[in-house]
Amino acid sequence: MHDTSKVHILHHRSASSSIPIRHSNLNPPKPTVVYMVRAELTKILDVYGKMVVAGQWHDYALDTLTDIAIFSIYRRASERPLYRVIKEPALGDKQGAWRITNTDGRILKRGKKLEQLLRFFDPLLLKTVT
Repeated sequence: MHDTSKVHILHHRSASSSIPIRHSNLNPPKPTVVYMVRAELTKILDVYGKMVVAGQWHDYALDTLTDIAIFSIYRRASERPLYRVIKEPALGDKQGAWRITNTDGRILKRGKKLEQLLRFFDPLLLKTVT
């Protein structure tokens, strides 16, 4: 005997016939939220902290969405973000899950590894030291 408690049968109607369609679940799965794990945030906050000490950056925001997680970096809280460090796992196998964009949304650097991506900020750190 078959358990049909979780199986729903729908009928697709065409002009001439009715075709039963079996669905095991009528409710689609809830999308998972992309987030940054502690190790990733630690690496980003390390760079952020150095730039704060240098007086270049003063605020940040963290947004988690269904397809991306964004760490936005601000010079002042009232401005648009100077940079966004974006994690998009869906692009991991293609162009890399990580990217840095500027205020206009232009991609400045893209990569598969966060450590390599964050080296983009090294010249900015050197400028503040000299």
